[in-house]
Amino acid sequence: MGAGHGHVLYRESDSPVHRLPPEVKIVAMVVFTLAVVATPREAFWAFGAYAVLVAVVAALARVGPRWLLSRALIELPFVLFAVALPFLGSGDRVEVLGLRLSEDGLHGAWNILAKGTLGVLASLLLAATTTTRDLIVGLDRLHCPQVLTQIATFMLRYLDVLVGEARRMRVARISRGDDPRFLWQLRGFAAGIGALFLRAFERGERVYLAMLSRGYTGRMPAVWQGEGAASAGQWLVAATVPVLAASIAATAVVLS
Repeated sequence: MGAGHGHVLYRESDSPVHRLPPEVKIVAMVVFTLAVVATPREAFWAFGAYAVLVAVVAALARVGPRWLLSRALIELPFVLFAVALPFLGSGDRVEVLGLRLSEDGLHGAWNILAKGTLGVLASLLLAATTTTRDLIVGLDRLHCPQVLTQIATFMLRYLDVLVGEARRMRVARISRGDDPRFLWQLRGFAAGIGALFLRAFERGERVYLAMLSRGYTGRMPAVWQGEGAASAGQWLVAATVPVLAASIAATAVVLS
């Protein structure tokens, strides 16, 4: 279980952000996001300051803006919803480029776009600088419930196995003339999904019994976590961004 696993968002590097323990990066990202969410939507300057903080962390992590912006397209459905708010909102109307838009809707759209984008960028920076295995280790060190971390660990370990098995089943179906693109062949596709579920369930039973026979007691061994937890100095370094973000949020609340 100690083998490292990467993921599509992880960018291997030797930057100062990559070298930080995962638990401090998780806490920093969560506190930063909470500070952004707590900021009044009218404090436009505060969101500019948050963007500067994100840009500084991205530069330290050696993550380019093109990579960040292309992955941030995941929030596109929320962007479309935000664009509709000025047209659907109620209250006073203002004229923008010849269009009569709701003033409250404009503020709501800005609130969603600014806070959502900053939250997505912070999450992407965490994923880009931390492997999936280290994320789980960080959650375990932060005393996340063992049930959740162990389920995530086994899912990470055996996801590639299940994907490979599903691929082999698909090739076998196609080689026998099955083509799930046609509506009348969906029954065979559904049967394949059911068979894959049963195989995964049986594999899980065998793995669990094998672990019990090797002394598994409900917790992963301490060696699985690798080296020790973060030092006080590393916590102080990682606290720079969330402390600045909290200060910006507090100032924005006082001035609003």
